[in-house]
Amino acid sequence: MNHSLVQLDKAVQGTVVMSAPLEDMAAKFNDDRVPPMWENVGYPSLKPLSTWMPDLILRVEFMSDWLYNGAPKSYWLSAFFFP
Repeated sequence: MNHSLVQLDKAVQGTVVMSAPLEDMAAKFNDDRVPPMWENVGYPSLKPLSTWMPDLILRVEFMSDWLYNGAPKSYWLSAFFFP
């Protein structure tokens, strides 16, 4: 995700060529939709980008907390499945 954002920023500035995937990504951002290249590595959802991203961050934090601090006392079940 970070790499694609850096590449999109450079393309908008004109320092790299705007490829078709980057152009598609920019169009999805304008429509508040999740870019396909992110959905392929994240999780599929019908949520708009503005709510998909905070949900992704919460899922990563949940899994990271589990990894670094051990098993939680309760589980956020929907974090394990596609919404």
